[in-house]
Amino acid sequence: MKKLSLLLIGLLLVPTLFTSCDRGDDPSGDVVSTPAFTLMKEYMVQNNRDISNVLTNTDNEKFVVGAPAAADLQSFLEKYYIMDIRQADAFNTSHIEGANLVPFSNILTVAATTTKPILVVCYTGQTACYATALLRLYGYPHTQALKWGMSGWSGTTDSWTSKLGNIADGHSNWTYSGAPANISFENPTISTTLTNGEAILKQRVEAVVAAGFGAATVTGSDVLTNPSQYFINNYFSEADYTGFGHINGAYRILPLTLNDNSYLGLDSATNAKVVTYCYTGQTSAVLTACLRVLGYDAYSMTFGMNGIFNSNPSWTTNQWGGDSNSKDLPVVTN
Repeated sequence: MKKLSLLLIGLLLVPTLFTSCDRGDDPSGDVVSTPAFTLMKEYMVQNNRDISNVLTNTDNEKFVVGAPAAADLQSFLEKYYIMDIRQADAFNTSHIEGANLVPFSNILTVAATTTKPILVVCYTGQTACYATALLRLYGYPHTQALKWGMSGWSGTTDSWTSKLGNIADGHSNWTYSGAPANISFENPTISTTLTNGEAILKQRVEAVVAAGFGAATVTGSDVLTNPSQYFINNYFSEADYTGFGHINGAYRILPLTLNDNSYLGLDSATNAKVVTYCYTGQTSAVLTACLRVLGYDAYSMTFGMNGIFNSNPSWTTNQWGGDSNSKDLPVVTN
């Protein structure tokens, strides 16, 4: 009987030995909590919220959609719940038919009131792309931003042309050298009492929405003049990185995803300002929204390459005033 009792005790202990590591126990017997970042990351990867899924969802819908051809206007308007996040005076002066004026701070609550895909509209597409990323992360994967914002809709609402620049042309901090070797950093640290990945993600998205897009931007002139003050990631193809040239010291971490751990190439230190720049400031706005949710001190360089070197001869797409211009679609007033 004594031997049988010992055998039963042994059998009961076996599952404990095999599951203690899963609980995060260390050898001393103390329970080690899974970091909040890890919980959130695992949820995001498993539920199609990785950065790549924010850029292009599982239905192959990109985060932006261009203004339609005139012949397709009516079907375009009927498809979306249009969320215009500009200031009220701009909205009242001219907006898309059927658009709804929504303060940026209210995008999450308003999104819950519609079953339609959401189209976010702003002045240049940058704030809308930031909002779109946050909405996709929050659980609205069919949200899209109007590419180029109201500037792309009508010449009467063009904010882009006045923002073009060429300060990088001949600048001492502009170079055509190869990219520096990527470095591997630690995960960011997230402070929260929550222990559920989905809940942590929603809490983080809500906090980033509350902070607004302005807190997550930096000008091209500042980054170009003071590159050493930032950890810069150039989100260009390898050919464009050298073909266009780039800000001195800029890394090229692309793709940038959680699943393959390529995000670890970004500096996660609390005092490291991670700046992403692209061609238009729209993709960098999406990436910056994702990175802020993940806990990085991240910034989008406004207007991207168009803002600092619009005359660069290497353009093939996304050059405002080149292949990209305002359409002549109708607007209405209040």
